[in-house]
Amino acid sequence: MSEHNIKATGRNVEGKGASRRLRRAATIPAIVYGGTAAPQPIQLEHEKIWLASQHEWFYSSILNLELDGQVQQVLLRDMQRHPFKQIIMHLDFQRVDANQAIRVAVPLHFLNEDKSPAGKAADVVVTHELNEVEISCLPKDLPEFLEIDLSALAVGDVVHLSEIKLPNGVEIPELKLGKEHDVAVVSAKHGKEEAEPVVEAPAAEVPAAKVTKKDEDKK
Repeated sequence: MSEHNIKATGRNVEGKGASRRLRRAATIPAIVYGGTAAPQPIQLEHEKIWLASQHEWFYSSILNLELDGQVQQVLLRDMQRHPFKQIIMHLDFQRVDANQAIRVAVPLHFLNEDKSPAGKAADVVVTHELNEVEISCLPKDLPEFLEIDLSALAVGDVVHLSEIKLPNGVEIPELKLGKEHDVAVVSAKHGKEEAEPVVEAPAAEVPAAKVTKKDEDKK
């Protein structure tokens, strides 16, 4: 497991007004919670965190948060972004206990799809039904991602959740809920054939109105 370090400083002033001032100063308001310590408001340098947020590991790895000279291990639990600007509005970090299992959604990496029989076939569509999966493990066993080798994927094959190879100490809680939760992760199917043109039935002829003698007299 790679180490990833981020720096933060404590903040004493809270509230919407204080948060707006921090953002104008290119700083992100955030909070650290969990464990035996009380929740603590913090602030981080926006540019460095924005660059870190472009990497996959930022969302699924244990982060070493250096806060006022002390390092604590945390997980990113929530990120609020500006609706249209490249601005991170707020972050939530959860403290990690080395002796307690954690649940984290980790990304899936699909390998050798282009070398598989299904990947080489022109008329086959390979669909990634999931791009991440929630796992449970101790912090020391947390992988940054899980790999799925698709080199043998053939037309008609479906790779299920239970077929993902997991590192030691890692499990998928969803699989404990029953067979119906062993969902598809990858499927390979023939592309849909072009639909035959629909031939509309001819409109029914409307019978001519019956002309009565009264109608004739009106002419």
